Amino acid sequence: KEESKNMLGKLSRIYRGQKGITGLETAIILIAFVVVAAVFAYTALSAGLFSTQKSSEAVYAGLKEAQSTVELRGAVIATANSTGASGTIKQITFTIANVLGGEPIDFTPPTADSATGKALATTNNVVVISYIDQNQQEDDLYWTKSAVGKDDGDNLLEANETFEIIVGDTTAGSGAGNLIDALGTDLTANQEFTIEVRPPVGAVLQIERTTPAYIDTIMNLR
Repeated sequence: KEESKNMLGKLSRIYRGQKGITGLETAIILIAFVVVAAVFAYTALSAGLFSTQKSSEAVYAGLKEAQSTVELRGAVIATANSTGASGTIKQITFTIANVLGGEPIDFTPPTADSATGKALATTNNVVVISYIDQNQQEDDLYWTKSAVGKDDGDNLLEANETFEIIVGDTTAGSGAGNLIDALGTDLTANQEFTIEVRPPVGAVLQIERTTPAYIDTIMNLR
């Protein structure tokens, strides 16, 4: 019994300075946890909304790029300046249309620069057509366009419309934008070349062809 009393006395001295947590203190701690959780939740939600918005912008930008891209329709025709095994090409003709019936593209043609045979530097065309082969790269060539089939009379390539693009003027050596005038090295037989059509928005259309061994007046380049 004496030992039990001593033990109880010691225990009472140990716990004499301890106090319980009141309901008010518990409520304050709970409110603090709720506030911290709310702040973290708001931060996570804001980050998620920002990420979703950026993803949507990327999707719409990609869709706009796809809808503003042109595609080749039909054959690529070369017109000779001179014929034969040593003949040269003065003009390239092809037909294009919108991919997926996308956004209209402004195909206002450039003005010819009589000094260079290419497009005038101050012209207002936004579509740029370039020529590349193993010898050279020439940008901003002179070209003209004409509607094939359905046409509403403007320079916009719209859904269900096709434009015939003619790169180079018809008269060689006139300085009016002929390929003979624009290229430093003539396009001749057995030669690979690339025509690039670069719209202001969308992918670049690349047309790669090889000239035949004998240059005829009119040739379908396959």
